[in-house]
Amino acid sequence: MDSYIVSARKYRPSTFRSVVGQKSLTVTLKNAIATHKLAHAYLFCGPRGVGKTSCARIFAKTINCLTPASDGEACNACESCRAFNEQRSYNIHELDAASNNSVDDIRSLIEQVRIPPALGKYKVFIIDEVHMLSSQAFNAFLKTLEEPPRHALFILATTEKHKVLPTILSRCQIYDFSRISIADMVEHLEYVSLQEGVAAEPEALNVIARKADGGMRDALSIFDQVASFTNGNITYQAVIDNLNVLDYEYYFRLTDAVLSGSVRPAALILNDILNKGFDGQHIITGLASHFRDLLVCKDASTLVLFEVGASIRERYRETAARCTDPFLFKAIELANGCDLNYRISHNKRLLMELLLIQLCQINQPQPEESKKKLLIEPVSESSPAASAVAATPAASATSAVAATSVMSAASGTSATSSTSGVSGAAAASPAGQAPSKKVSQAPVSTSIRKAIEKEPVKQSLPAATNEESADFEQSGLTGYWDEYAQRIEKNAYLKGAMTNCKPVLQENYTFEVAVHNPGQQEELLNDSVNLLPFLRANLKNSHIQMRIRISETNEKKLAYTSAEKYEHLMNTNPVLDKLREEFNLAPD
Repeated sequence: MDSYIVSARKYRPSTFRSVVGQKSLTVTLKNAIATHKLAHAYLFCGPRGVGKTSCARIFAKTINCLTPASDGEACNACESCRAFNEQRSYNIHELDAASNNSVDDIRSLIEQVRIPPALGKYKVFIIDEVHMLSSQAFNAFLKTLEEPPRHALFILATTEKHKVLPTILSRCQIYDFSRISIADMVEHLEYVSLQEGVAAEPEALNVIARKADGGMRDALSIFDQVASFTNGNITYQAVIDNLNVLDYEYYFRLTDAVLSGSVRPAALILNDILNKGFDGQHIITGLASHFRDLLVCKDASTLVLFEVGASIRERYRETAARCTDPFLFKAIELANGCDLNYRISHNKRLLMELLLIQLCQINQPQPEESKKKLLIEPVSESSPAASAVAATPAASATSAVAATSVMSAASGTSATSSTSGVSGAAAASPAGQAPSKKVSQAPVSTSIRKAIEKEPVKQSLPAATNEESADFEQSGLTGYWDEYAQRIEKNAYLKGAMTNCKPVLQENYTFEVAVHNPGQQEELLNDSVNLLPFLRANLKNSHIQMRIRISETNEKKLAYTSAEKYEHLMNTNPVLDKLREEFNLAPD
């Protein structure tokens, strides 16, 4: 019974022609050999399993071939090629820098460099994973790498070029190996399956290639694993079961649910996927890739970016035709945001369900902007809806709030007094009925009030059904002012402010109230939506407006800071200053 050799070793490239997915690099190396323009040091860098070490071995065998072929390949018939193929060549030395990374290992290699080759032209030293060398080993290697003997040639291979010292990089020709494309990988897997007598579906090989993530060695290892699982009959279903890959069918079902705006079916599909043991972040990244594939499938110019099997390509095209570009843009953005927040989320399932809810709402009709604006735009005098709003008792309070504005007027006796005014048009409360407490509790933001005081705005009144302009006297205003104050039950602070601060009638049906502090000013301002309609209804004048200011004399009398309080006590009792001096107390 012959010993089994895994496909990654059995089908390892032995010629430049058999290297998969690196045609530009192999052509460059073949041309350098044909023109005898060989550098003394090369650096092959790139991801795992893309052919770095294999190309280094092929290159070393070809430059020592005694009878090279016309196409630049080794003949595999001369003594040098046979010695290499049988692993007995003394011209090629491989060093694993991961386990031989000390200075002594490099010194031993340097001693071998001095010995010329017994057969062939060059002695080739292949150092794999060169980034694992220590700093001292790198420094010991520098001089030899820069000026080796004519017969010595170095090929360094690494997966992490950024860890190699710049002084090493500057002495080498650098070849960057790229990831192998899915198309090239599937083509090579088809060749291997044909050689091994294994039946394989193209879609199954495509899944294997995507799982390998650009590495041919990984793809061949997965191929052997699945071939053993299926006993030589590789199917798409067997591959996704064996590799725990999420089926495309789930993504298409989720897309259908999202396009129809069906949140509950989408949540059930997600639950089915989670019950099969798939990781949540794997689901999210797969969904984002699915939307990305739909996006690139919509245009013929981007089909080169579309890496799925031929059997499923048509279904992608049909689904992509039902999706708009804005929908796919937003879906990819939401899925990517969910992926970023997944690790820090404490409720990961809820985060995924929220993603599905947001996706289902993308194509849903949005509310009209005009309906939103009705909540903040004032009603103009010419609007036919103004009378309808004022006519309904339930809307009277809302109309009063919408029409409330602040007027700024400087007092004739004070240049620094803080003033504010309120005007509005709403249906007044009937006489004998207490004002609505629910409306009076609506606060007016201090920041908004200050902004309006800086730039006063006098808002036009909404059209009323029965507009009145009866004249009234100071006594009538004061009488109804006191009557309103007596009706207040719950807000004792407002009641005290109205009892102590009386209105003063001015021109154009405007009255002014001088309060003692900003708190009283705020209370009157907040309650103006009830006070003004009461006064307008009882005085039969819908043009009444109110100004509120803080009395200047009261501002000077009130002491707010510690220094002001101390000064006030000193004026009352000068003996306090003597007491402070005896106890050596600070004045503040």
